[in-house]
Amino acid sequence: MSASPSTARAINDRLALRLLQQEGPLTAGRLKELTGLSRPSVADLVDRLTAAGLIEVVGESGEQRRGPNAKVYGIVAGRAHLAALDVRTEGVAVAVSDLVGEVLAEASAPIDGGVGTGPAVEQAVALVERAVKEAGVDRPHTVGIGAPGLIDPATGELRSSTGLPEWHRRLVAALQERLPEARVSVENETNLAAVAEQRDGAAADRDTFVLLWLGVGVGAAVVLDGVLRRGASGGTGEIGFLPVPGTTGLPSATGCDGGFHSLAGAAAIAELAAEHGVTAPEAPGEPHAATLVRTAAESASLAPHGAFLNTLADRLALGAAAVISVLDPGCVVLGGEIGRAGGEELAARVQDRLLHLSPLPTEVRAGRLGGEAVLRGALLTARDRAQEELFAPPVR
Repeated sequence: MSASPSTARAINDRLALRLLQQEGPLTAGRLKELTGLSRPSVADLVDRLTAAGLIEVVGESGEQRRGPNAKVYGIVAGRAHLAALDVRTEGVAVAVSDLVGEVLAEASAPIDGGVGTGPAVEQAVALVERAVKEAGVDRPHTVGIGAPGLIDPATGELRSSTGLPEWHRRLVAALQERLPEARVSVENETNLAAVAEQRDGAAADRDTFVLLWLGVGVGAAVVLDGVLRRGASGGTGEIGFLPVPGTTGLPSATGCDGGFHSLAGAAAIAELAAEHGVTAPEAPGEPHAATLVRTAAESASLAPHGAFLNTLADRLALGAAAVISVLDPGCVVLGGEIGRAGGEELAARVQDRLLHLSPLPTEVRAGRLGGEAVLRGALLTARDRAQEELFAPPVR
């Protein structure tokens, strides 16, 4: 059964908007080529979207004479604004952007959980409000939040987790209360990092891969056939709890000490570096474990540095092999600050070890975005949600 004219128009409008999002500003002629629609149909949809305030003329093509097809159309960037948060145990980072993703303001601040849940939440909310004000925005249309811990797939809420501060869970409700017109959503930080690495980073050519997050803690995100997989309870990728050889005990339901976290978390990596005599001065804005890994990777020919990287690769390969044996993703991205710091030097060592641990061919890549991937992923998902709502113009 063919679609009704109104449904067909809505489908064509959404297709054109998606193309403008992915390709950037386009002429009507180029829209005709990409959509396969007739010239009159493209002219009609351009008129509809312009009247709806979704697109506007942003310039002219230099390839044609002046005329209707020479106009270059783009999404109205100021139609909506977005806010993104990267919520860590020790602080918050915020970015505010327009609808096409141009960042208008950024801010970050440490938050001392020792001040109490209420004051900690107030500090975080105030930081968001300050960034919104600096961006010259009245209010954000959509707020995307990345946080450690499990997200309940049924409610979309951050679940209570041992070891994480209570202010994390309270922050979502507080933002919704202070920004009542905004659409607020929260996602696991590692999942958001995977979104960013797939859109703008190391996995841009992959629709199936696993991101191994290497930061203060360890985690994994699973993308299969272009879909982010969260699991029945939101716990897909809680690889820190994976029992592995080489630890002094076993993890439990309330703590990952004894699991893979004990081998690959930042504290364990720092201890391993000390055992091998790898040292480095503190680097502003970078976790010290990442600085140690970066130092070793940049001078891997030195015996202590090479030995440190080899042992670290042995550890990382244990966790990666377990994931590969179940999912066969074909690609593992070493993400987070430590994954990026290790670069191709560490990635190559992990890949070499996986050749001996698993019969399944797997490419190992260094993440390109590091810790910034969480904030970038939160911004991308906020933009997707806003565009999904705004890119459904009323059917006429």
